[in-house]
Amino acid sequence: MIYKVSDNILSPIGLGTDANIEAVLAGRSALTCHGADLGLPEDCCASMFDRRVTDALFAANIRDAHKYSFFESLCILSIQEALKDTDVDPSDSGTLFVLSSTKGNVEYLEDDLDDPRCYIGGSAARVAEYFGNPNKPVVASNACISGVCAQIAAVRALLAGRYSRAIVTGADVLSKFIVSGFQSFKALSSERCKPYDRDRCGLNLGEAAATIILEKGEEVRCGAWRYLASSIHNDANHISGPSRTGEGSYRVLRDILTVVDRDGIAVVNAHGTATAYNDEMESIAIHRAELDEVPANGLKGIYGHTLGAAGVLETVLSMNSVDRGIILPTCGYENQGTTYKLNLSAQARETDRRSFIKILSGFGGSNAGIAYGKEECL
Repeated sequence: MIYKVSDNILSPIGLGTDANIEAVLAGRSALTCHGADLGLPEDCCASMFDRRVTDALFAANIRDAHKYSFFESLCILSIQEALKDTDVDPSDSGTLFVLSSTKGNVEYLEDDLDDPRCYIGGSAARVAEYFGNPNKPVVASNACISGVCAQIAAVRALLAGRYSRAIVTGADVLSKFIVSGFQSFKALSSERCKPYDRDRCGLNLGEAAATIILEKGEEVRCGAWRYLASSIHNDANHISGPSRTGEGSYRVLRDILTVVDRDGIAVVNAHGTATAYNDEMESIAIHRAELDEVPANGLKGIYGHTLGAAGVLETVLSMNSVDRGIILPTCGYENQGTTYKLNLSAQARETDRRSFIKILSGFGGSNAGIAYGKEECL
């Protein structure tokens, strides 16, 4: 059995998991207009860290902070916070580091196309070395599903008996390179995004780092979060467009539902990018899986799309909100904007159910999902 030991979230609206939950429930968001500060001709709505705040945090909490990029420093700080109040030894050979990111230090390419700091594997190695870990870290970089892929890679390594613990971190930061790429798709909204809404007009981007520490255990841990099931499918529909039938996402849900009791699911935390095709595809996949009536939510109306951080960030948020008996709201949602009506709400809701499913979809037809449940106390 695989259990969650600890977690952490660092985002522009909160430093720490509890701070982020409180911010979401209060309706706070850091989604604001950016453009000139990124050196771009077009403005965009995005959620970004205040570099003055983070620079001070790094200087105060990371030794030799100047040696690490902004991206790497976020990863290190998130891991440090997740390790607090645990007995996890990050330098132990039985501990695996897994890093999820879609872009890493890609901004360095703007000055030097051969800059070796752009390799995400190098960043993962530097983060692991900071903690004295002797193992070669694993990198999950598979478009938007990276954060769930990273958790699945960790689970598989633990189940295979190669490691006893895994520290899984997802992070991405924004740069001119990244934002201009999404602008070339005409995919960005200039206003705060509206997932699944009739009037949605595109996504927002965001920065974040999130960590979840997983551990293999033989004995039942009353009240702990336990890994239940996961699945990855590639429907190979298009380089950027999702399947019009939701095939890959549907197959992910179908696989998970062979293990997870649908009557105990508190929420399906969906991708919810607020783009026309993604939201529609997810409504079809969830309908095909007969989960229309199960509460669903999407969190990008608060955080924007945090890319490689999204799968870890949104898993941690789902765990901690269900712990409180709460389903987090889908901020920005007002009117049904998909063929099939999902069970969405712009307000927080109560729940007494004790499991959830997290799904993601990404470029290249990639789809992934993971489910966790609270271990019952007998």
